[in-house]
Amino acid sequence: MTWDCRHVSVPVDRPPADVAAFAGDPANLPLWAGGLSSGIRREGDRWLTDSPMGVVEVAFVGPVELGILDHDVTLPDGTVAHNPLRVLHNDRGSEVVFTLYRLPGVSDEELDRDAALVAEDLGRLQALLEQ
Repeated sequence: MTWDCRHVSVPVDRPPADVAAFAGDPANLPLWAGGLSSGIRREGDRWLTDSPMGVVEVAFVGPVELGILDHDVTLPDGTVAHNPLRVLHNDRGSEVVFTLYRLPGVSDEELDRDAALVAEDLGRLQALLEQ
């Protein structure tokens, strides 16, 4: 079985290695990924963050240095959500692409809302890296 998906992307006027290094560092998530992280802390080998869903674990499954910023988010109930995020070469800069899956039971309105939140997060990432 596969899910419908939506790709949300933003160009960033920085080399892919710079974008991947910044965005792929869990410590930077609160700076740009407001939909996921309002604060993050490291406990042993785990990164835990306070999200709108409660405390969740975030793990980049990379390899980040190749622009593969896919990350697994373990929700409070133990469910793991896989989130594909890629940094692609785009001329002299980058294109950051997040794939948003429509999970069972998600309405068009909910998918639109989630896509808008992802777009806001990517916009913050763009602004931080282009300043």
